[in-house]
Amino acid sequence: MPRTRVRLRHNAASMPHNRATLPAALPLFPLGTVLFPGGWLPLQIFEVRYLDMVQRCHERGEPFGVVTLTEGHEVQQPARDGSPGFAPEVFSDIGTLAHIETLERPQPGLLVIGCRGGQRFRLQRREKLKHGLWMGDAEPLPADPPMAIPDDLDSLRELLLDLGRQLHAQHPDAFRHPLEGEHWQDAGWVANRWCDFLPEPNEVKQRLLTLDNPLLRLELVGDLVDKLPRA
Repeated sequence: MPRTRVRLRHNAASMPHNRATLPAALPLFPLGTVLFPGGWLPLQIFEVRYLDMVQRCHERGEPFGVVTLTEGHEVQQPARDGSPGFAPEVFSDIGTLAHIETLERPQPGLLVIGCRGGQRFRLQRREKLKHGLWMGDAEPLPADPPMAIPDDLDSLRELLLDLGRQLHAQHPDAFRHPLEGEHWQDAGWVANRWCDFLPEPNEVKQRLLTLDNPLLRLELVGDLVDKLPRA
């Protein structure tokens, strides 16, 4: 694979959290994005159902679960048929814990937070509370085992590192992970960071998230990178 520049979307990332336990009742945040372990997720919180949830999670040092919407909107919408209540929200069973690292209150009724992706989980049960917040019973999924990047895929690491240097020089906050470290030799971490950037539909990214084999994920990422427009 030749080393060259590619045009990608910005979505910063860093090292994943590895937590072995989950809250007994996990608050859920259905979003129109896929969060990968180690990924960086900035959010502006203004809906009442999430303001209280985020505040509690921040105070307790607990994560919430990010799950990807397959139907519905991030902000609650009225029912389409005019009946009381809200339009349905359907989301994936497999998601990622979001650990709050930064929180600001620029004005009343608004929280601006930055979250880091942690452990993957699988929902066993879900329930929507009266005020609209989703809660779930979830089991943790295993973290990627450390796995060296094979020689034939090392160009993916080099290309991503070049991209990180470019973004860091142009927008220091756009690439939120160190440009040096052992994680750059890890197949799962490099695959996940590519998944943060790749301009693929959520359906594709969700399939990559569900893979337990980090080397297979990196190989599939390589196929997608090969199809990117070159600049």
